[in-house]
Amino acid sequence: MLKNKLQQYNIILASGSPRRQQFFKDLDLDFEIRLKDTEEIYPSELKAIEITNFLAALKANAFEGELQTNDILITSDTIVWHNNKALGKPKDKQDAFEILKSLSNTTHDVITSVCFKTISKTTLIHEITKVTFNELSDEAIYYYLENYKPYDKAGAYGIQEWIGFIGVSKIEGSYANVMGMPTDKVYDYLLNL
Repeated sequence: MLKNKLQQYNIILASGSPRRQQFFKDLDLDFEIRLKDTEEIYPSELKAIEITNFLAALKANAFEGELQTNDILITSDTIVWHNNKALGKPKDKQDAFEILKSLSNTTHDVITSVCFKTISKTTLIHEITKVTFNELSDEAIYYYLENYKPYDKAGAYGIQEWIGFIGVSKIEGSYANVMGMPTDKVYDYLLNL
């Protein structure tokens, strides 16, 4: 359905994330992947949605001057927001352990911003999902880190992996968003172009 509507557009997904790429395949979209290394640094005074909006736009702006008339560039950024702090991808195993320990028996926000950029317009959308973890034992955390190595994931976990099955007790909002892309909102935006 959406594929027909977007025939005159060239959809560009600027993401190396296998999960985001799979979402676009699952949405039956024709798209190409274009990657640029962007240093993901944001001003320290930014909070929550401000951070993901800034980073999603920063990634899109790296393509300034390269887009053609029919291109729609899509970039995104996801963080875990917990105790008034952004938890990105862990630096190493110890950092991942400490992040998961801090999420144990608490609720946190998973925030994703998506930027749609054409040569004439830039639009940002976002989604916030609340995720509650059961208490996680040190053994469970170490088992997860050893066997799943979630070092490329914000908050050091993938909800679709083992830790999500045994650790998540409640989720309020979009499940796909916790995996890195609020697919329903992306679909709606593209449908209403």
